[in-house]
Order: sequence, then C-alpha cells, then structure tokens
Amino acid sequence: MINKNRLINLTKELIRINSENPPGRELEIANFVLLIMRQVGFKIIKSYAFEKNRPNVIGVLKGKRSTKVLLLSPHLDTVPAGKNWKHNPFKPVLLQDKLFGRGATDCKGNLAVCLEVCRSLIEDNFKPKFDLIIAATADEETGSKLGMIKLLDKKILKPDFALILDSDDFRVIICQKGLIHFKVKIFGIKAHGAYPDRGVNAIEIASRVICDLKNLDFKFNKHPFLKAPTVNIGKISGGEKVNIVADFCEFEVDLRFLPGMKPGVILKHIKKIIRSRAKRFSLQVDSIQQPYEISKNHYLIKGLLNSDRRFNLGGSEGATVITFFKKHNIPAAATGFGSSGCAHTADEFVSVDNLYKGALALEKFIKNFDPK
Repeated sequence: MINKNRLINLTKELIRINSENPPGRELEIANFVLLIMRQVGFKIIKSYAFEKNRPNVIGVLKGKRSTKVLLLSPHLDTVPAGKNWKHNPFKPVLLQDKLFGRGATDCKGNLAVCLEVCRSLIEDNFKPKFDLIIAATADEETGSKLGMIKLLDKKILKPDFALILDSDDFRVIICQKGLIHFKVKIFGIKAHGAYPDRGVNAIEIASRVICDLKNLDFKFNKHPFLKAPTVNIGKISGGEKVNIVADFCEFEVDLRFLPGMKPGVILKHIKKIIRSRAKRFSLQVDSIQQPYEISKNHYLIKGLLNSDRRFNLGGSEGATVITFFKKHNIPAAATGFGSSGCAHTADEFVSVDNLYKGALALEKFIKNFDPK
C-alpha cells in the first residue's frame, strides 16, 4: 500500500541532497538511492558510471514471467539552484499542499514516487507480469551523454518498452520536437571605424542573417500536440573594439522542428540563407536530436490512460530522453507528477496531492499492465 507520509519524507530527503548539474553532483544522491533500493527489497541492484563520481543506479524487480521488460526511469540530477529563492533550495519546506525545494518537480518527486511504488509492490508481495527495471540516471540536465545514451548504446538497458518519469500533472508525452544546435561564424574585413565603407562589418551581416532565420518560412504539417518550429538565438559575440569595423561575428542557434521534418533539409536551407548574405562564413552543427512520436493507440499508452483518468495526452516542445529510444526501436513515452511551470524555477515546488495520487496511479498501471 502506498504510504503518503513515507513518500513525502522520501521526497524531502532527496531534495536535501545537492545534485546540481552542472557541475555534476550525482554521487551522493546515487549512493542514497542505492541505500533506499536495498531497504525497499530490490534483489538486483547495480551502479554504472561513465565518468568518475557520476553514477547511474539500476534496480530490477523480477516478475511472474521474464519474457518482457518495462523500464521506469527518473533522473538524479537537477539544474543549479541559482538565486532569488524565498526558501532554501536544499531545505525542503511544506506549506499546505506545496513542497518546495530544488528538484521537487524536476525530478526528485518522480524519483520518490518510483521508489515508493516499488516498496509498495514488494510489501504487497505483488509480482507484475513482466520484469520491472528502475534506472535513476545521471546527466539528464546536460544531454544524458553520461546517462541514458550510454546505458542504451552499451545495451546495459534493453527494455521492451520504457516509461520516463519526467513530466508534470499526469501528462503523457507521446511526441516531442527534434532539435538542432548550431554555430554560425561570419567573416568580414577589418577597417577603421571612421571609414566603415572600407571594410565589411561581420556584425551587420550577422544581424541580417539572424533576421532571416527568425523569419524562416518552415515547411511542415501541423501537429495536434506540438506548436510550430522555433528558432532561438541563444548567444552572440563579435568585433574587437568600438572604433574598428568588425571582421568577425559568431552566434549560436537553438532550432526545434517537428516530426516529419528532416534536419538535413533544414540545414541545407539555412546555409542557402546565410550564403545570400555573407561571402565568407562557416556553420558548425553541435548536436542534432531527432523528433519522436509514438501512436496514442500503442498498448503502453492505452495502459496508462486506462489506469487513471488523470493521465492526459500531450507533446513536449523541449527534449526529453524518450528520443534516445528511437535509435534502438524501443517504444517509449514520458509521464510524471510534477507541478506545471515549476521546473528550473526559483522556489520550485511539487503538489503533495500530485505525488500521492501519482504513486497510486503508477502502481495501478503496473499491476494491470499486461504487455503483448
């Protein structure tokens, strides 16, 4: 049986542990989760680190039959706490229904729910119809290169389906945008600032390119759960001195695109735009993350929706780790019980009601789920 007070106290204990990333402080919280897994009664517990002091923790609950494997995965790390908190981010405060602290929503509340559900299943001597793997992962907040990506690529995790616990308000994420992070360098010709006509100002060229990118006419099909593609200029630098014509300007772009769009086609079009403005430039792609989509009729999704009326379908404008399962042909979705709008904010909080009812809903899903 789900124990509400135990769930709240566990969430508080997790919040008290600073697991900010950057710089990457997962060791203490990973050791704590290992301890809790032993107390809960996991028979198989392992830790995998792909960089010193950056472990991932995996626990296995064997089911009635081991022909299928379901993965549940929250993450261990949080973004840095930052400033402007009314409450100490690492001293959890419970005010009415709200539990405040860094990671309360993203993602320590979900981690606590996951562990409490497993404890409840073991206490009830319940074995699901599949093997259940819990993976509490590192490095989610900075790309998962030391977490989920490595665990999948090295085949440490080989589930038949995956449910990522990293969402808010029972939202079931069945699709998400892809992203391209790229850097553009514009080269001009240096000259005295009093004679700008003698040079070529790279900053001015870059400003025109940026306007073109912001007004880019994307070709795409509308999506029921996702907004139109977006372009964000996240960083810019250039020039040497106010009285010198800038011969160099560099800016970085975050571009989000929809399922069905091809990153190669997008980049080709962008290069054409830049070429129309600049005689000399370079474009460096730092990362491409493919969009992801799973059918709302997949039995994993139907199982969630049928287990509790609070579960509701949605999409993610940002990038969750579900996209990494596409490469391995593993059906995946994300859900969770955080409070909407609180992730990464000062005075982050989670609704205790969300956590408790989320634990009940997740337990019911596991008990009723019969994979094909």
